[in-house]
Amino acid sequence: MAGSDSDNEEQEKPLLQNSPHTCTGTIWTALAHIITGVIGSGVLSLAWSMAQLGWIGGPFCLLLFAFFTLVSAYFISDIHLYSNPKNGITTMNGSYLQAVRTVLGYKNGLVCGCLVYFSVFKTGVVYTITSSISMRAIKQSNCYHEKGHEAACDFSDTYYMLMFGMVQILASQIPNIFHTKWLSFIASIMSFTYSLIGMGLALAQVIAKGKIEGTINGISTTNPTQKIWLAAQALGDIAFSYTFSLILLEIQSTLKTPLSQKVTMKKASTIAVFTTTVFYLLCGGFGYAAFGDLTPGNLLTGFGFYEPYWLVDFGNACIALHLVGGYQVSHELGILV
Repeated sequence: MAGSDSDNEEQEKPLLQNSPHTCTGTIWTALAHIITGVIGSGVLSLAWSMAQLGWIGGPFCLLLFAFFTLVSAYFISDIHLYSNPKNGITTMNGSYLQAVRTVLGYKNGLVCGCLVYFSVFKTGVVYTITSSISMRAIKQSNCYHEKGHEAACDFSDTYYMLMFGMVQILASQIPNIFHTKWLSFIASIMSFTYSLIGMGLALAQVIAKGKIEGTINGISTTNPTQKIWLAAQALGDIAFSYTFSLILLEIQSTLKTPLSQKVTMKKASTIAVFTTTVFYLLCGGFGYAAFGDLTPGNLLTGFGFYEPYWLVDFGNACIALHLVGGYQVSHELGILV
């Protein structure tokens, strides 16, 4: 019984009730945070995922993951304010991890904490590698433009990783998510920009070719084992493209009252999931239609397009800039756990 009492004490510690920050967030700031955390450069790899799954499986899986993402967002937003049925005490859950501790107990929170921090680490690695690839792609694009598409334009991305790390050290001086609204707005604009560039270049290629590539079954040049493995990778890429549940409660905690934070968060989640799904379908569909079985892993860094090189450069610069903001917003969950 002593152990359960201790668990209850841990559960009932409200994280944000004594917060010195004034909640001024609106549906638009919440939407900016979500878009920053969701629409990463992974949107440009969805054409490859579409190529593995085909014209039926690809769109269906995107819609299916969108549905489950929205349902989970609704469930999580409902436990932002949790009333303990045993003692009637209401706790404000300011993070995903605290919600697990409050509802399921301290021991389950320890297990969840390991998974949360692993996710933080994984996201940091992915963002660092992706940003360095985008910065390197700018140099490669200029090299291909000057020396031809067959030139050996191979460069190391180590220095770009170090550069991204130094920028993050500076950006990490922003105290917390209450002060990152401007960063999220900039990052959201960048994500829409490079997504539109990828879609536009792919659509232009389809028009230039005069035909739509791809099949119902997806890539058919692999053996069954490879097909299953690549399809599993494609599903993983799609799932990774929809993750924002871990930072949902932090975003909800920034919303102002008297309007219900839960209602505002659900509206923002609905708009965000709908918007991202439309972009994902268009970007993935146009990319697959342009390249078919030869769809690159990333429309901009994989050099599905070489010209106009300045537009490819601009798109990759937008990716790198977006990931600066996306890294910070995605790692805000580490502040409140």
